[in-house]
Amino acid sequence: MEEFDKKYYKIKDVAEILSVPPSTLRYWESEFPEISPRRSGTNRRYYTPDDIRILRIVRYLLKDKGLRMDAAKREFAANRRNLSRRVEAIDLLEKTRGELDDMLAALKRRK
Repeated sequence: MEEFDKKYYKIKDVAEILSVPPSTLRYWESEFPEISPRRSGTNRRYYTPDDIRILRIVRYLLKDKGLRMDAAKREFAANRRNLSRRVEAIDLLEKTRGELDDMLAALKRRK
């Protein structure tokens, strides 16, 4: 799982982390009350690492599992803790796979 080094992230940064457009984040925010970024005086959104963790779960449900919004809301409400662990495990596996791919490429270059 990615470690966050800042206290707050702008919507552009969060969109890049999650590989979705900012408009998608704004829509998800309107659908999931648990996503509540802080607002500046100029109404700019600032997401905390906890907001990003929730957004990762929402992304997993909607994009990876392919659930519709109403089904994703029900799943999120019923099983948030387990979903959080599942998303963390997937992130760790993807990171490990990337590291293994890098090692394999390095070994192939040595031959």
